[in-house]
Amino acid sequence: MPGIKRKAISGSGGSDQNTKKQKAIPRQGPTPSAAVRDLETATDSDPIIESDSTEHSGDDDGVSWPSDDDSKSQQSDDHNPDEGVPLPEISSQKDTKAKTPSKESNSLSTSSKEAHAKQKVLAQERRAAKPNAESIARTKKLWERLRRKSHVPLEERKKLVAELFDIITGNVKDFVLKHDSVRVVQTAIKYANRDQRRTIAQELEGEYRSLAESRYAKFLLGKLLVHDDKEIRDLIVPEFYGHVRRLIKHPEASWILDDIYRGVATPSQKASLLREWYGAEFAIFKARGKATVTGELQSILEEHPEKRKPIMHALHDLINLLVQKKMTGFTMLHDAMLQYFLNIPAGSAEMTDYMELLKGDEEGDLLKNLAFTKSGAHVVCLALAYGTAKDRKQILKVYKGTIAALAYDANGHRVLLAAYDVIDDTVLTSKSIFPELIGKSSSDLPEPQTQSLLSAAIHLNARIPLLYLYTGPSKAILRAEDISLLHHIHQIRTTTSKKDPATRRTELLTHISPTLLALIATHAGTLIQSSFGCQFITEVLLSCPAGSDRGPALSALIELTRSPDLATKQALNEPSAGRMLKTLVQGGRYNPNTRSVEPAEPPALGFHDALYASLEEQGVVVDWATGGNSFVVVGMLEAEGFGAHAALMERLRKGRGELEEGARGSRVEEEVVRKNAGGKGNRGAQLLLEKLG
Repeated sequence: MPGIKRKAISGSGGSDQNTKKQKAIPRQGPTPSAAVRDLETATDSDPIIESDSTEHSGDDDGVSWPSDDDSKSQQSDDHNPDEGVPLPEISSQKDTKAKTPSKESNSLSTSSKEAHAKQKVLAQERRAAKPNAESIARTKKLWERLRRKSHVPLEERKKLVAELFDIITGNVKDFVLKHDSVRVVQTAIKYANRDQRRTIAQELEGEYRSLAESRYAKFLLGKLLVHDDKEIRDLIVPEFYGHVRRLIKHPEASWILDDIYRGVATPSQKASLLREWYGAEFAIFKARGKATVTGELQSILEEHPEKRKPIMHALHDLINLLVQKKMTGFTMLHDAMLQYFLNIPAGSAEMTDYMELLKGDEEGDLLKNLAFTKSGAHVVCLALAYGTAKDRKQILKVYKGTIAALAYDANGHRVLLAAYDVIDDTVLTSKSIFPELIGKSSSDLPEPQTQSLLSAAIHLNARIPLLYLYTGPSKAILRAEDISLLHHIHQIRTTTSKKDPATRRTELLTHISPTLLALIATHAGTLIQSSFGCQFITEVLLSCPAGSDRGPALSALIELTRSPDLATKQALNEPSAGRMLKTLVQGGRYNPNTRSVEPAEPPALGFHDALYASLEEQGVVVDWATGGNSFVVVGMLEAEGFGAHAALMERLRKGRGELEEGARGSRVEEEVVRKNAGGKGNRGAQLLLEKLG
């Protein structure tokens, strides 16, 4: 085997037995060194001599190829078999190499530093060789200073911005498509005046589609559009015409296109962008000769009924493509989905396929994203209205864990209202919605649940799902567009729901009312501090179903009239609190159409008797009649079934002088009442004087 020298066996007999005996005899002589012993144990029994080439060998198996010296030595051994195994020489050179690894390490470290330095120099040379290298380097230094807004004085910043514009003006296109220099242009736009922004926008004219497709330059479009400059908007938006179907599928451009559509485009521009979803024809041929461009699919189909099939096919294909790609957060997509939904016949195969598309997203991202936009929420409401009981259950299941977010959203609350109105299984609705909306139904509310309910009761949007079951589609809590949508859903449910609407409403109120009444009973003082809180108290007390225990809540309101707390007294003198107390005293809502009070759900509240007894006990009836709550006293006299009518009239006659002073305004001491009186005296006191005759 190359590289290994074996000991020659000497003897006179040469027999096997003698050979074995000879091998068994230990070799005499000086004890070999540790290095030799290590080499001898490298194989089974034969000593191994390491060649000089081991140091340069790439293998680490203890065996190396022989050098020229080894070959000569082996030839010498063959000629002298009795000389024994030659011992390897432990050279001083090898010891020297073994003792100096630190020098090699230092050499490697030095060479590594030199290599990095050379790489850095080469990188700088490559950057310097690029166009506008010096300008870009200078603008970066300016940007480093400008981006620290709070550390740069105003005058210095103006000088830096002026220098920055001197550099980039005329070369903006060279800066915007590079990830580092585009930030410089964004900073320049941030601190620019209107004329400077328009200069940059004009330089980039014709390049906006390319910028939208760039990973970094797309943010520049947002910087230009955020200032709401109509001239810049009209430069940018038309460049996307004819390219919507391609760009909406682009991973970068789709987001900036949707931002433009949602945030800055005019109604006409939005219609032009949306029309391209209806097929390539609408992208190539623009609507000409028309004063206004419409994106309403129904109008287009009425004008061109023969094009219905290709239009619906193109629209469905693009919608399905984006849904399959999980790109479901676009407002433009939601608008297109609504247009498709509004133009497919109920009960058709198209409707069935579309419902499956909505439910087909296993993660539920599509339905969740839809619920938080205006058109998307409309789509979900229609899906609930047209769907079967199984479809509704599946849709409602998607929103588990997001009910509170829906309630607080300006569009999401519509989904909850539609669920109230169309789902026949009220137990399912109660278990799916109410635990997240109001918490566990109980008369003893824990503190976290109480705080959550108080926040919802006085929130512009979150109060709507709480009060809708009490008020119905009323403009007191809903916008006109919400009422229109709910009326449409009510028409659809006549063919898709079986349960009587009044029965459904009563069953839901039975689940929700105990918790809300408990909230009023324990936190009436907090609720009356805001107008929304006063409205919340009024609607819940007037419309809770028969059998509800209103007593604790009404008693809590009576106790507020006895409170010595100054903040409570001021809150009771506010117009919102006065309207609440007057409505409760009258026992129902005033209907302006019939000019009469519609009584509350039976049994009667009886609040007028309890309130008068409290005021008479405190001796403040006349004070109320001449103060901020004078209309509450007027409401008592007008209320049906008020048992203390005669006693109140007698008390007012005794205080006629004070009433006359209040009617003239001389008794108005509270700032709130003075503002409401408008310098004309207390109108409530004037009405009471008229009733006294």
